[in-house]
Amino acid sequence: MTAKQKIFWLRLVTLVGLCLPALELGWRWATGALEPRPVTLATHATGDWAVIFLLLSLAMTPARALFDWTPLVHVRRRIGVAAALYALAHLLIYVLDQKWNLLVVATEILRRFYLTIGFVALVALLLLAITSTDGWQKRLKRGWKRLHWLVYPAAFLALIHFFIQSKVKIGEPAFAAGLFAWLMLWRALPVRLQKSFAGLALLAVGATAATVAFEATWYWLVNGIDPARVLAANLDPDLAFRPAQKVLIAALMIAAAVGLRRLALAANRLWTRRYIQSTISSP
Repeated sequence: MTAKQKIFWLRLVTLVGLCLPALELGWRWATGALEPRPVTLATHATGDWAVIFLLLSLAMTPARALFDWTPLVHVRRRIGVAAALYALAHLLIYVLDQKWNLLVVATEILRRFYLTIGFVALVALLLLAITSTDGWQKRLKRGWKRLHWLVYPAAFLALIHFFIQSKVKIGEPAFAAGLFAWLMLWRALPVRLQKSFAGLALLAVGATAATVAFEATWYWLVNGIDPARVLAANLDPDLAFRPAQKVLIAALMIAAAVGLRRLALAANRLWTRRYIQSTISSP
């Protein structure tokens, strides 16, 4: 299979994967599987997928470096656009829930802080999606990269929106925040550590600690719970699996996957070298 064919199939599989959540949600809505609160469940589902795809788009850069697989750069843009579209669907379903009364929607966005920051994140994501094309990249030149740094504050605001909307059940947003911490810490590492197992170990520890800090800070600010109780809960095996533990497992799985990928590449190089040597030496 040629490089062009690999990129074609990677793009096709990515496109199908990005569409599947919407198709599955539409099917469940049409068949009544979302009853008795289809609008509420659809609103939450589209918001969840927006966050998932936003994190996946941010993961493409470290994945390309760690797994030494350049074709991933060809799907990063699509994943980012999908995140913006799911976020837009998240808003439109909320508008549907308000019976398309735009005045009420605008008033609610201005009155409620979590809706305000969610709307700001959406506007930023839509701006990035619109300007993600090659044409806009040529028009904006150096300003294009500066503009697309907005993805980081947009992701941060989306996660804050996720926390507030989840209220007391913050397991999912805390896990997402821990993954976001991993992605940001990877970018902050020196280049020589970004591809090393020492760097991956530091990321596992740092992202896990950040997740505990996010969770403890949230419960302290919102519920007045002593942060020491949250720390103790994360160390209690009877309360597994908490968000920080899931982040640690995910970080270790990334390190294991990188190790397997490098073993496979090394084995392939060794086999190729021996094959060439045997071909040359044969009469």
